[in-house]
Amino acid sequence: MSIAKLFRFLLLTGGGLFLSLVLTLLGAYLYVSAGLPKVATLEDYRPPIITRILADDGSLIAEMSLERRIPVPVSAMPEQLVQAFIAAEDAKFFQHQGLDLTSILRAALRNLRAGGIVQGGSTITQQVAKSLLLTPERKFSRKFKEAILAWRMERHLSKEEILYLYLNQIFLGHGAYGVQAAAENYFAKNVDELTLAESALLAGLPQAPSRYSPYRHLQRAKGRQRYVLERMTDEGYIDEATAARAFAEEITIHSRSRPQVPGSAYFVEQVRRYLDQTYGSEKTLTQGLEVHTTMNPALQQAAQRAVRNNLRTHDRRQGYRGPLRTLDPEQQQVFLKEQETAWPEPPVVGERLEAVLVEGNRQSLVVQIGAHSGIIALGDTSWAGNLRVVPRDQPLRVDQRNRQIQLPVGSVLLGEVARPLRDGQLGLALAQEPETQGALIALDPRSGEVKALVGGYDFNQSQFNRAIQARRLPGSAFKPIIYAAALDKGYTPATIILDTPLIFRETGEQGEEREWRPRNYRGTFTGSTTLREALALSHNVVTIKILQDIGVRYAINYARKLGIESPLAGDLTLALGSSAVSPLELATAFSTLANGGVRMTPNYISRIVDRDGRILESVDPADFPDGPSADQKIRSNASERVISSETAFLITNLLESVVQHGTGTRARALRRPVAAKTGTTNDLRDAWFAGYVPQLAAVSWIGYDLERSLGRNETGARAAAPSWVEFMQAALEGVPAEHFPVPDTIEFRPIDPNTGLLSPEDSSETVYEAFAPGTAPTHYALERQQPSAQDFFKMDMDDF
Repeated sequence: MSIAKLFRFLLLTGGGLFLSLVLTLLGAYLYVSAGLPKVATLEDYRPPIITRILADDGSLIAEMSLERRIPVPVSAMPEQLVQAFIAAEDAKFFQHQGLDLTSILRAALRNLRAGGIVQGGSTITQQVAKSLLLTPERKFSRKFKEAILAWRMERHLSKEEILYLYLNQIFLGHGAYGVQAAAENYFAKNVDELTLAESALLAGLPQAPSRYSPYRHLQRAKGRQRYVLERMTDEGYIDEATAARAFAEEITIHSRSRPQVPGSAYFVEQVRRYLDQTYGSEKTLTQGLEVHTTMNPALQQAAQRAVRNNLRTHDRRQGYRGPLRTLDPEQQQVFLKEQETAWPEPPVVGERLEAVLVEGNRQSLVVQIGAHSGIIALGDTSWAGNLRVVPRDQPLRVDQRNRQIQLPVGSVLLGEVARPLRDGQLGLALAQEPETQGALIALDPRSGEVKALVGGYDFNQSQFNRAIQARRLPGSAFKPIIYAAALDKGYTPATIILDTPLIFRETGEQGEEREWRPRNYRGTFTGSTTLREALALSHNVVTIKILQDIGVRYAINYARKLGIESPLAGDLTLALGSSAVSPLELATAFSTLANGGVRMTPNYISRIVDRDGRILESVDPADFPDGPSADQKIRSNASERVISSETAFLITNLLESVVQHGTGTRARALRRPVAAKTGTTNDLRDAWFAGYVPQLAAVSWIGYDLERSLGRNETGARAAAPSWVEFMQAALEGVPAEHFPVPDTIEFRPIDPNTGLLSPEDSSETVYEAFAPGTAPTHYALERQQPSAQDFFKMDMDDF
């Protein structure tokens, strides 16, 4: 074959192959591109962003998200931050049209040698295409799609728009997506405050955020930082001296603290449940809702402290249950080694932690926490009984009845740091986690806003919200509802009722006769007593007589008006709080009394706004001047007068006597007008304290989840009142004292407390009593004829 023919053959063959390649590529392009997503969708970039929960003052309580991202415009980013990412990830970003053929060829050769995908060679534009428009599969077909999309993106979007997408979309480790979230995560600052050194550190993360994590591998991160600074120097963004100074700059990595307000987990969980129920979990976690709540951060933290302090104090009264466990020498060595890692620095005052008992003497227990030594002074452990340290080979013995505890060396004790490190030792207090649970809820009676809500000792241990979800017997805390109902049935604070024994007999289903003999808490009876005294001293028998007189069905309907929704017993045991209710229900009822008889619907969310600033829900109708659209709603904040202002004042006035002279005297510590009632159930299984001032109503409960006695004498006054008082003292600090408003129609008359009838004003026994219009007695006690000796429920002026 001649040279000419050979040349012609090669030319035709080469041309054919080239044409075939072009046609193949064209066909592949047409085939693949037909199914590719539209680049135009990126013009409306709406990535998953954070839902923020705000307190009543607008401060951040908590965040909810799948991807922690806070989009910011490129103009808000430091120029050197942008340059750092470009130098590290795509030096020719401003020159190419979406593809860097040199980088692609270099990566392709490495991948061919490796027999798979080991290097990307993608431009920033391609990375955006992969992240926002494609799946993350590692195949050559995806790279082809990525190239097509990158080429299209460069024709639809400006370079700045592509950078905006990239720098807000990219994952930078530890849940941070985008440069703003990363700046907060690692440096606790906004992106516009980043230094060159910090910018270079962030720009080194995209390749492997976990491997180069500044938290876990700071030296590796510094190595990547050096690489980025060198690339910036190579590209002419900075000179070598600037790079050297940036690398030498000391960088402090701040572990971003979770934004959740301490002690607010139960409140936040209640909000989350509502959002999930209303908008769905996906929208809640991705669509950047802004939820304005009614929670007051200071009150919330005060409530959590009060509940915890009270539960710990109650638990100490029940005695010491012994160490958490005991360790042999090998286990002790491993345990202390692990603690050295967890506690490289001495723990701070107030921190609770496990400590290993290493020796003891008559004055103290010596313990070890990692590399730190500590002492527990035995003078501070009287609540735990007699603690005796014995050698490791002797058994642990706990005799709670006789308060004798034998602690072998190697016992793991729970301690609380009471004194910082001094002379090489920490000062600790012996502690134990309570087995009881508690709840506290506080409402603004004038608006129904939930200001604080605590559903248990520790949300991490139990997510069950006892303030809302638990239903427990209220005991005597239910009595104010019965007494308020009686006031609307003609009773007055001066009505005389006999506190004498009662016997109820009934025949059971099998024909057996059953007997109920209700008794007062102390087992005694006081004879004739006023309605005021009966409530102040929480007389059970008098309350049963009142309920029998006014009617059980009437009392149930009355309770419903005040906000009690749980099923109620249709018998006389209702007088003693025999029907379980939630703390929220009881708080609603007491708030209604505090608000002069007007019931407000409890509310913990005031407004919900979407990511575009459009209001979705609000308690304020003014937020919807033209009325709510189909996807908007006015949150119910209904107010309804359910009892008269006179009745509300009278029962409030009676509850003030509970505080001044009755079972609620602990509340006198507030040194202001307070209305309150204790609650204690049979066998001391539940203890309550419910009360209010004009500005705030609160209910405190304590009990075991698996019901059992709280212990000897653990009544509402002793077990529940301390947390209520501690909370209210903190909540009302700086709040002016107010008297409960007195309706103009209320009448005050001088009364003889022994008869409930009028008394001369100058009599030494005279007391002034409040009456609803037209209910004050008209006869004087001096005119009264001695009644015949008989047991009756009610004596009043109408009997004469």
